Amino acid sequence: MRILVIEDDKDLCRLICLALDDAGYDTDHCHTGSDGLFYAQNQVYDAIILDRMLPEIDGLTVLEALRRRRLQTPVILATALDSLQDRINGLDAGADDYLPKPFAVEELLARVRAVTRRSGNLLVSSDLTISGLSLNPDSHCLCFGGTSLTLSKKESALLEYFMKNPNQTLPRSRILSYVWGSSSDVEEGNLDNYIYFLRRRLKALEAPVKLTTIHGVGYRLESPSERIPCP
Repeated sequence: MRILVIEDDKDLCRLICLALDDAGYDTDHCHTGSDGLFYAQNQVYDAIILDRMLPEIDGLTVLEALRRRRLQTPVILATALDSLQDRINGLDAGADDYLPKPFAVEELLARVRAVTRRSGNLLVSSDLTISGLSLNPDSHCLCFGGTSLTLSKKESALLEYFMKNPNQTLPRSRILSYVWGSSSDVEEGNLDNYIYFLRRRLKALEAPVKLTTIHGVGYRLESPSERIPCP
C-alpha cells in the first residue's frame, strides 16, 4: 500500500514516514498544500495523512478540492485544531478520520488500517478476482482454473494495480508511480520488462485476460467479462 503524508513539520513528517515504512507501507511526502494537491491528483494512493495548517494552501481547502474532483482516497486529518467545530468542519469537508495532535504513532497506524479497511475501492489482505483469475496481494499467489504460481513482489504489485482498474487504460507514469514510487529513478524499460513477465505468467495459466499495449499512453488489462469503456 502507498500512503501520502502532507505535513509541514519536517521532523514529524519524517517520524510518520519512518513508522509507515517500518509497518510495510510505501510512502511519499511533501510539506505544502499545493504540493500535496499535486501529488494526490497525479499519483495513486491507498490513503492520505493530511495536516490541516499548511503553507500555500491549507489542508481543508486541499481536501475539499480533492473531493470536488471525486477523488475518494481515504483521508486522515491530523491537526492541532481540536475543537468540536474544527472536527465537524473537517469531517464535513470529506475527511474519513480526524486525529488531534499530539498523537501516538501507534494510534495513527491503527487509524490507517481502519480507513483502508473501510474503503470500498481497496481490498486489504483479500483476493482480487477477474474472469476467474485470482490474485492474493499478500502472498503474491496467482491462481486460475486450479493452477497457481507465485509472482515476484513487483509482478504482484503491478498486476494488483491492473486488477483494481480492469479495462481502463493506465498511463505509464501512473503505473510507475504506483509500483516503484513517485520519487524512484527507475527506467521506463523496467516497466516493459515486467509487462513481458506478466504476459508470460498469464499465458502459462491460460487466463482469459490480456495486457494490451496502448501505444503512446500505457497499458490496459482487458477482461472479457466486463465491457471496455469507450475512450
